[in-house]
Amino acid sequence: MRRKIVRVVWTIFFSFLGFICLAVIFIEQGWIGNMPELDALQSPISRYASQVISADGKLLGTWSRNENRVYVPYDSISPFLFKALVATEDVRFYEHSGIDAKALGRAVVKRGLLGQKNAGGGSTITQQLAKQLYSETAQTSIQRLFQKPIEWVIAVELERYYTKPEIMTLYLNYFDFLHNAVGIKTAANVYFSKEPRNLTLVECATLVGMCKNPSYYNPVRYPERCRERRNVVLQQMVKAGYLSETECRNASDDPLVLHYHQVDHKEGAAPYLREYLRQIMMADKPEPENYRDWQRQQYYSDSIAWENDPLFGWCKKNKKRDGSNYDIYVDGLKIYTTIDTRMQEYAEQSMFEHVGKTLQPIFNSQRSSCRNFPYSNSISTERVNGILQRNIRQSARYNTMKAEGCTQEEIDRAFNTPTRMTVFTYHGDRDTTMTPIDSIKYYKSFLRSGLVSIDPTNGYVKAYVGGISFSHFQYDMAMQGRRQVGSTMKPFVYALAMEDGYTPDDRIECRPKSYNGWKPKSSYGGIVPIRWGLAKSNNAATAELMWLIDPKGKKLERFLHECGVANPDIDPSIVLCLGTCDITVGEMASAYTAFPNKGIRCAPILVTRIEDSNGNIVAEFAPRMNDVLSEETSYDMIDMMRGVIDHGTGRRARAYVHGAVAGKTGTTNSSSDCWFIGYTPELVTACWVGGEDRDIHLLNGSIGQGAVAALPIWGKYMKRVLENKALGYDPEKPFDMGEKERKKRERPSDQRPHGSSGGAKKQAQPQEESAPKSEAPVGTRLSPPPASATHSE
Repeated sequence: MRRKIVRVVWTIFFSFLGFICLAVIFIEQGWIGNMPELDALQSPISRYASQVISADGKLLGTWSRNENRVYVPYDSISPFLFKALVATEDVRFYEHSGIDAKALGRAVVKRGLLGQKNAGGGSTITQQLAKQLYSETAQTSIQRLFQKPIEWVIAVELERYYTKPEIMTLYLNYFDFLHNAVGIKTAANVYFSKEPRNLTLVECATLVGMCKNPSYYNPVRYPERCRERRNVVLQQMVKAGYLSETECRNASDDPLVLHYHQVDHKEGAAPYLREYLRQIMMADKPEPENYRDWQRQQYYSDSIAWENDPLFGWCKKNKKRDGSNYDIYVDGLKIYTTIDTRMQEYAEQSMFEHVGKTLQPIFNSQRSSCRNFPYSNSISTERVNGILQRNIRQSARYNTMKAEGCTQEEIDRAFNTPTRMTVFTYHGDRDTTMTPIDSIKYYKSFLRSGLVSIDPTNGYVKAYVGGISFSHFQYDMAMQGRRQVGSTMKPFVYALAMEDGYTPDDRIECRPKSYNGWKPKSSYGGIVPIRWGLAKSNNAATAELMWLIDPKGKKLERFLHECGVANPDIDPSIVLCLGTCDITVGEMASAYTAFPNKGIRCAPILVTRIEDSNGNIVAEFAPRMNDVLSEETSYDMIDMMRGVIDHGTGRRARAYVHGAVAGKTGTTNSSSDCWFIGYTPELVTACWVGGEDRDIHLLNGSIGQGAVAALPIWGKYMKRVLENKALGYDPEKPFDMGEKERKKRERPSDQRPHGSSGGAKKQAQPQEESAPKSEAPVGTRLSPPPASATHSE
């Protein structure tokens, strides 16, 4: 009888053992459960956020869909994290091969048989990793029971492929710490504003304590509960021999100190740049059927970018080893940009200071005298209402209500019903109550601005600001918004004249005249040097020059396209010389690079290289250049545009920068758009200021011109850049003008052409300065007229 009992026991034991072995084999072969493929085990975490990195090595932001995970290697994580993790979650981690038999037996007996809930679990760190990676959330205890054997097998497989440090690193990189802090790198940044390697003992214990239940031990919502759990982790480290009692006691006494901030793509450095890069890198090949009728211009510019810019549509043009296209949301790419975070900060500060603290209060003072504020009194109330109705139809609230089947009457009532909301102010967001339609008017009252700063030798964009606050004003006025450029167009006209054989000291007629029915305004009548016309931004002189070299505007239109202006709707005519076409700030900055770069225009370069998640370079981007002017013409343009700064409409620039500077101001009709584009030998920076709509005018005389509205942004920015020696820009560096500059310096002062020196009389308004007197008859030139200076193309 006894022998029979022993035989039965052994039979049951070996049967159970055989069952386990068969189950393991079946699970390993994928016949039972969901066993991951070998490739999945070798690359268990397939979804990483892509990182956008500045030229000076700073993280600008990340792109992800649901999991904002950024990989960080073992040697970039604080050792305290690994010690705390092992002491708390798996004290025999270094002794087992994925399954801790002792801990498993304790869990079966105490939790399974005796029902002791606080007896601790039997899962190892490797098993927990297997569960996170490959197990779906169990709906019942039975379902969870069947998942366990599968996780055991996966844990053993993981131990075969990875070292212990690699397993812990995978665990910390995968774990979701809540608040969009997926992975230890993001968690360290979200909760403590640190890199993982810089976390202290107390901070490491806090994060490891969250691993038991991140919702329950959430340090933001339940700080005291989280602190108690942190101290438990510290005590476990003492038991494991990683801490002394004294160290534990001192650390436990520390308060819970967080430097918490939510991860939001709308916040952080260079948000307009990051959003622009996201859009263009993931762009599909432009197809006409994907664009509406009013998007014709966008289709045109996108088509040019698809063909000429390797970054545009990069993810759709390039494939990974497995044949699929790259995806910035999951592939863990590193995008290295040309942006310098210090210069970016200077640009954002300068714009915020000038637009927010100077221009906006003056603009707001027009409210009492403007019945349609912020719109001009020159437009009717009916037109203002039409603009507002268009904006209502474009709003998310309107489209949501329409989709829900609301009637127009219900929508109108909703837009006129006071609602609690948070609105933007220059002193921080403010809670208030207003109707949705009033909120539209409120946001329309804020002036907008854009800035792009480019290295003229290679096209690298060093600073990119598309507006005053990306969180509230997401339309990008740096690379996407197009506005009339006004007098910043004039240097292109004068450059074409130099190409045709004119010189800066040739004299042209400057008086009110009619050109095929068009008569530009002018407060001066006489004969002036060409350089004077540009320095004073005189419309009559510019129109006369345009009439002589390109009366139909065809040459200027072609020249603009050669300079990178992607606008199909440029209307070629003589009026084009005054900047009637729409161009982006980025395009203007790029076009102006031809002047300090010896006639070679550089396209804007935003990214230098892209690396995959393994650190392999998968793309590099070289400068894209094209010759648009001769060297001699570029020298002439620098010479004339220095005159704009030294004794013309841009004299205010000298309040900020005293070295070599050239540039041009610009203002459109009714002060709808205000521009300044200035450059030094090493940097071209374009600035624009205006309203969201063209019917919003800076009519106040003290701010309604480029020299007042836009130039100070450039000045404040450049002053900061040049004062920071670490950036490497030399404030004393002269323009490289070759032999021309040497001859000019050697020429005796009495032989210099009249009007070429900076002795102009100072006036209250630079554009009203008197022209130099001349006794020469109309049409007199200092050199023979070129053959091309006729009324034909």
